[in-house]
Formats: sequence, structure tokens, C-alpha cells
Amino acid sequence: MAKGLFDLTGKVTVITGGNGGLGLGFARGIAKQGGDVAIWARNAEKNEAARAELQTHNVRVSTRQVDVASEDEIKAAYAALIGEFGRVDCVIANSGIPGFSGSVLDLPTEEYHKLLGINQHGAFYTLREGARHMVARAKAGDPGGSLVLCGSLSMFIGLATKAQYAAAKGAMGAMVRSMAVEFGKYAIRANSIAPGYVKTLMTGEDMNPIDQHFATKTPIPRPGTPADFEGIAAYLASDASAFHSGDTIVIDGAYLVRG
Repeated sequence: MAKGLFDLTGKVTVITGGNGGLGLGFARGIAKQGGDVAIWARNAEKNEAARAELQTHNVRVSTRQVDVASEDEIKAAYAALIGEFGRVDCVIANSGIPGFSGSVLDLPTEEYHKLLGINQHGAFYTLREGARHMVARAKAGDPGGSLVLCGSLSMFIGLATKAQYAAAKGAMGAMVRSMAVEFGKYAIRANSIAPGYVKTLMTGEDMNPIDQHFATKTPIPRPGTPADFEGIAAYLASDASAFHSGDTIVIDGAYLVRG
């Protein structure tokens, strides 16, 4: 069990979409520092694989099939979590879908609402319900907590083929900043992480043309990986980030600021 600056012993973190990709990277970083983890995602088989891996770090791990677009499922998941672990210290709203790709002129209304239901409304339900538990805990004499949104570089730049994706991430970025202001008095901080291009198992093990494209455009000339996000998850879940709030933390190999 870790004992150090980012020690997470006794802390409980919820991660939506935490059974693969970036979400599992966040979960690994937390488990490696001794934090207990709750994985909420829809695929039961991937949930169990993530549980088996994370438990090798000698931490408590729970999994639950949750559709984040359902407010009722989110509320039920929190009730079960508090019943099992007794508390929640960090929430990482990571679940999301890429959605329709193409011109706004061709974007079907149903596809627009489907993406917002998961990427925006689902993230809102996740963070709001987590904040409710943290505020209640603070009022009972145990302040503190960390709310985290997995955002995107589209919070800063336009995406001509994924306007609805950018809209959801931008809206939630504004929500997170507002939460940082509202909940600071309870020692609850709220931040967003904005990843650059990240290579996951979905893109295959070998470099593909998309990987190569971003490698040539990124000052650190490679795609990101889930391992690059383990540290930021551990930091934001830990007391080391107790005065860090209202920020959007860019992790992109300097892609955004390149000349």
C-alpha cells in the first residue's frame, strides 16, 4: 500500500467508463496509490476483467453495470456504493461516445440528443450526485472531495465534423468551473482533464495512419496512452490537489500550443 504524497489509502473513487481505455488508465493510477475504486460501465465482461486487474494492487474494487444516460441508474449506483464503501471521495466522469461524424448540416437530431444524453447529461448526473454525497459528508464534519470531468481538446478548438461532441465537452467544462466556485466552501474541488489524441486497444497495437498523423503533429512525437493519465488521476484524487480547483488540465504532448 502506497504511503506518500499521493497516498490514497481509505479514499474511494468512482470512475464511469472505467473498464477500458482512458478510464482504466485513471483507475490504475488510483489503485496503484492504494485507493479503492468503483467502476461503472455497461459491459459486464470488461467490468470483471478490470476488477481482476485492479485488485492485484490490494485495494477494494466494485463494479456495476450503469448507463450514465439514466439519472435513476446513477442514483441507484451511488446508493449501492455508499452502502458498500460508506463514502465517496473522488468522482471521475469519463463515460462518453464519439457519436456521429460529419457536417452539422447532416447531423440527425436523434444522434445529437443521443450524444448529449451520455456525454453531457450523463456526466452532469454523475458529478451532481457525487457532489451531493460530498456536501452531506462535509456538513457532517468531514469536508473535502474531488470532482473530475474527462474533457477534450475540443473545449478549446473547433471540430468541423463533431460539433455535438465539442458542444457537450464545452458545456460540461463550464459546469465544472461553476461547481468549483459553488462547492469550494466545502473543500470540494472540481477540475477537467483535456486529453490530446490517445491510443487505446480500440485502435490496435500497431501504429495506424491516425497514430502517425498525430505523432507528426505533436511536439512529443507519439500518441498518448492510458498510462500517461495514471498520474493525473492519482493527483486529483489525493490531498495533494486540495487547493487546485476550477482548472482544465491539458495533457496532450504540447499539441494544443504548437506553433
